[in-house]
Amino acid sequence: MLRLIMIIRKNLIAKIIVATGGIMLAGTLILIHLSIGFVNTHTLSEHVITADMVSRTIKLGLHNAMLRNSRHEIDQIIRKVAEINPITSIRVINKEGEIKFSNNPDEKETVIGQDSSLCQACHAWTPPKTALSREERIREIRSGEGAHLFSVQTPIENSTECSGGPCHFHPPDKSILGTMELVFSFDDTDIMVADYRTGLIVLGTIFFIITSGGIFLGLRQIITKPLSQLNKSSRDIAEGRTLRADLPIAGREDELGELARSHTAMVRALHAKQQALNAKMLEYELLFDNVPCVVTVQDRDYKLLEYNKETRERFSPFPGAFCYQAYKGIDERCEDCPVEKTFENGLAHCSEESRRNPDGTYSHWIVHTAPIRDEHGRVTKAMEMCLDITERKKLEERLRESEKKYHTIFNSVPNSIFVVDNTTLNIIDCNSTASSVYGYEPEELVGRSFLTVIHPDEAERIKAQLRAFTSINQVKSVRSDGSAFFVDVMQAISAHASTEYLLISTTDITERLEAEQLLFHAGKMATLGEMATGVAHELNQPLTVIKSASNFFIKKINAGETIPAETIATLAREVDSYVDRATRIINHMREFGRKADRQLERVNVNDCVNRAFTLLNKQFDAHGITVRWELAQSPPPVMASPEQLEQVVVNLLVNARDVLEEKTGAVNSDTALITVRTGRDQDRVFIQVEDNGGGIPEAIFSKIFDPFFTTKKVGKGTGLGLSISYGLVKNIGGAIHVDNGEAGARFTITLPVADS
Repeated sequence: MLRLIMIIRKNLIAKIIVATGGIMLAGTLILIHLSIGFVNTHTLSEHVITADMVSRTIKLGLHNAMLRNSRHEIDQIIRKVAEINPITSIRVINKEGEIKFSNNPDEKETVIGQDSSLCQACHAWTPPKTALSREERIREIRSGEGAHLFSVQTPIENSTECSGGPCHFHPPDKSILGTMELVFSFDDTDIMVADYRTGLIVLGTIFFIITSGGIFLGLRQIITKPLSQLNKSSRDIAEGRTLRADLPIAGREDELGELARSHTAMVRALHAKQQALNAKMLEYELLFDNVPCVVTVQDRDYKLLEYNKETRERFSPFPGAFCYQAYKGIDERCEDCPVEKTFENGLAHCSEESRRNPDGTYSHWIVHTAPIRDEHGRVTKAMEMCLDITERKKLEERLRESEKKYHTIFNSVPNSIFVVDNTTLNIIDCNSTASSVYGYEPEELVGRSFLTVIHPDEAERIKAQLRAFTSINQVKSVRSDGSAFFVDVMQAISAHASTEYLLISTTDITERLEAEQLLFHAGKMATLGEMATGVAHELNQPLTVIKSASNFFIKKINAGETIPAETIATLAREVDSYVDRATRIINHMREFGRKADRQLERVNVNDCVNRAFTLLNKQFDAHGITVRWELAQSPPPVMASPEQLEQVVVNLLVNARDVLEEKTGAVNSDTALITVRTGRDQDRVFIQVEDNGGGIPEAIFSKIFDPFFTTKKVGKGTGLGLSISYGLVKNIGGAIHVDNGEAGARFTITLPVADS
């Protein structure tokens, strides 16, 4: 072994064979390993890129069919494409996770959750991503059967064709409409790569054996190259006269090896540096030529020395042309020239330039200049880079016009409009109408809470309801001078960036409410006039009792007879009770006739019905009208004005009375009957008044609640009763409707339960 080592140490050929063989063996193994890795990576990358291109191509192919909503065509395209090897699955999924189209009919219309790996690519982030890189859209799948699959996800973005005409299906604020998943098999590719790996190992082994054998045989023959040739070659290389690396390695043991190593190292170093220098030069040339903006190099006379592809395509300059000739077509240097400034102070400069195009339009650029210095530090050239901002200028101008137009509209709206922060309810902006209506300057309102313009009595209610309802009626507001008035409030939520706003519109309804109050009061007076006869009859009985008692006392006194104390006490109690009865009737009439307060309170509907009936019961008896009561036991309270609700019930009872009065006047044998019902239906309480007067013709159902519409004879009715009733019920959040029951008209009032 020691002898073999000594032979190798003294034998140049042996050294070279051992060293070269080891290096080649390691190199061959490394090459095989890197080649296999490269093939794997390159094959995977190429297939992924191809799959991504196929996916985008399929999406483009589906685009027109989706615009036409041609589902059959979409299904046909997907089935045909899915038949192509190695594609295994194509699915189109909407934003809600529902599979709308697939080559597998069984999974159509099914929904995948946001926790699935497909959806997590976007929904794992808050907020969800709207754009994914290629790596984020691709995932590797290993099925249970051992299949090697890859999924490519292609987002389906919203576009002007989808949000604009003629489609108009998707709103423009949606950026992503869904996604398309393309799944393809890598099994054939894995087999191909495995075959390639086996062949490469075999080929590498054969190559190593043949090469090692060739080196061994060749080195035994190449031992006669003269040392002078090596020395001469080394000197030539060192002096730069030649660059040869193919000289035969020969000579004696020490000198030949030393020269060979020096020569080899020098050649490799020079070759590597030359290649790196050439690559860098090529890289910089490509970068310069392909920069997506105008780039030129100019001398001190402003002549173009070099220019890139963008410059050639945009301006078509010729060698030696001046920059102002190429850019603007003028014969003199620009007055404010950033290149001149760079030559003067050696610093970079920036400016904005414009040019009138031959068609009359203008182009705009942002111009940057930078100095180019020689080996002595002197500025001999200047680089100028121009970035086209024409489209941005057009957008800025359109934005200014749009802002001006919408600001004019905003301030011209006759309603008060507030822009309010949805979190703090602070006023961010308001129009001029709001300023004039509420008596504040615009800058005084901005920054205040919106509740500042709401009356303190209403502030808590409005704060609770503002985000829950799109409209709130009859809100009590307050001006800067403290005067109160009423408005209707309408609002909508708007979002900008990450902030939500409330757009609140208020309409002054004070005059309308006052007119309604006058109309409602007029209706009450009309009703009181109709009930005057019944009330007079109701008061006549107490007066008769009092008159009888007083006549008895006068008769006894005139006759000089003594009245027993017990008789006096009995008559006094009767007179007192009938005076109380008359007082209650008068107070009830007075309460009914006064103007109602708009304040709502908890009201029992049974109490309102009973109070209304006390005003009319004598009239019903006089006309032979029977009232059937079907009142619920302890109905839940509702929020209402008791006087207004009583007025509604009186109006319905009077209408039913008038209908039945005509019926009994016609000597109809049927009994005149009014049925009054109350009850609860889920979260609402109802009051129902039904008569057996034959019903209402269908032709007038749509007019029954119109003001001044009546079917009564001239002088019999005003036509305001049902119209007023409709307005009163609507103002307290209820509803009233009419239909025909089994024997006559049936009016139903529904009101929300107070606790709801």
